[in-house]
Amino acid sequence: MSTTVSAKNGTWRNWGGNVIARPARQVEPASVEELAAAVRAAAEDGLTVKAVGTGHSFTSIAATDGVLIRPQLLAGIRGIDRDAMTVTVEAGTPLKRLNTALAREGLSLTNMGDIMEQTVSGAVSTGTHGTGRESGSIAAQIRGLELVTADGSVLTCSEKENPEVFAAARIGLGALGIVTAITFAVEPLFLLTAREEPMAFDRVLAEFDQLWAENEHFEFYWFPHTGSTNTKRNNRSAGPEQPVGQLAGWFEDEFLSNGVFQVAQWVGRGAPAAIPAIARISSKALSARTYTDIPYKVFTSPRRVRFVEMEYAVPRAALADTLRELKTMVDRSGLRVSFPVEVRTAPADDITLSTASGRDSAYVAVHMFRGTPYHAYFTAAERIFTAHEGRPHWGKVHTRDAEYFSRVYPRFGEFTALRDRLDPERLFQNDYLRRVLGA
Repeated sequence: MSTTVSAKNGTWRNWGGNVIARPARQVEPASVEELAAAVRAAAEDGLTVKAVGTGHSFTSIAATDGVLIRPQLLAGIRGIDRDAMTVTVEAGTPLKRLNTALAREGLSLTNMGDIMEQTVSGAVSTGTHGTGRESGSIAAQIRGLELVTADGSVLTCSEKENPEVFAAARIGLGALGIVTAITFAVEPLFLLTAREEPMAFDRVLAEFDQLWAENEHFEFYWFPHTGSTNTKRNNRSAGPEQPVGQLAGWFEDEFLSNGVFQVAQWVGRGAPAAIPAIARISSKALSARTYTDIPYKVFTSPRRVRFVEMEYAVPRAALADTLRELKTMVDRSGLRVSFPVEVRTAPADDITLSTASGRDSAYVAVHMFRGTPYHAYFTAAERIFTAHEGRPHWGKVHTRDAEYFSRVYPRFGEFTALRDRLDPERLFQNDYLRRVLGA
C-alpha cells in the first residue's frame, strides 16, 4: 500500500499518521542473502536495523533512525505442501495476496483478522488476530519460521527445530531477528455464513457467554453514547455460496461503513457536540443481513476511514465488567467518541508474548478518527483495561512498559533471555522495544 509510506526527505510515516521516522538508509532486499548482507553491513556501520511492512501499527514498533528494511520484494508463495497441509510464504507478502492465492489453490487459513492490507510478517510480529472460539491469532497458525539474526545468519525454527525460538518468534516484535519466511497451517477452502444483526448493549453482555459458545467466530461493535451494538457471527456452512450482492455490498461496506462514516467523522471533528446524535444514527444505519462466502471475504472488509486505535486483551471472564466500566466512564466523562468499540475473542495459546498467552482472552478496541485528540479517551480506557490485567496489542497505542509486562506475562523473562542470546548487542533495538522489553 503505497499510501502508508512516504519517502519524502527519507521520511517514513505509518498508516495512522501518528508515527514518523527518518532512517539513515532504506534497503529493499530482493533475496534472503541480500537481507542478511544488509544486516551485517548495518552492524559494521554501528546502525540499528528494523523491518517495516505496510505501516499498519499505531506504535513506533518499526521506527528507526538506522537501517529500515522494506521487504516488498520478498513476496510470494515459496511452496505448498499438500501432505502436511502447509504453505510457506515470503515475509513481505501482503495478506491480501496470500488469501487470494490460497483460494485459487482451494486452500485457506483457518482464521484471520478484519483487514488484509498488512504483510504477513508485520501481522504476525505484532500479534494480529481476528475472533474465534477455538481458532487463535494468525501467529497461532504458524508451523515454521525463518529469520535472519543479528550475526547475519539464517535461523529456522518450528516445534521440533529450535523450539524455544519458535515459542517466542511467532510474535517476536522484531526483537529477535528479521523474519524472512513463514510456514502456515492451511486447510481445504470452506464456506462461512455470516449473520450480522443489531442487538442491545445490555443483552449482548447478559448473553455473551452463550453467544461465544454457540458460534465459531463471534464479535460485536458497541456505539458509544448509545445502548446499541452490531453483532456478527461467522460459522462454517455447507453452502451454497450466497455472497453479498454488488449493490448491497457497495451500500453497506463502501457507502455506509466508509463513505457516510467518513463524512460523519469530519462533522464530528468539526462539531464534537453533534457526535452523540451521529452515533445514534450510525448505530441504526446498519440492518440485519446474512451471507455465505469463502473465508477471507467474510472475515475481512475494507477500512478506508483513517483512525488511531488502542486495543487490550483482558481475561474473557472479565469482559462484561470491563465494558460496563468503559460505558460508565464515557457516559460520565463529557468525552465525545465517534468511533464504535470493537469486541472479539481468542482462545489461550502457547506463544510467549501473545496477548492470549496462557489465557482465554477478550479484546476491546477503542478508536478515534485520525486528527482528533485521543489522549483523554485512551488514557481513561487504559486505566480500566490495566485494572483487569489487560495486555495491549503490540501494534496499537498504549503506555505500558517492561515492568508492567513482566507482571502480566508469566513468560516475559523467557522472551528477554532469548533476546539476550540472539541479539546481545541490540542490533534490532529501538525506542519502543527499549520501553516494552527493558534496556
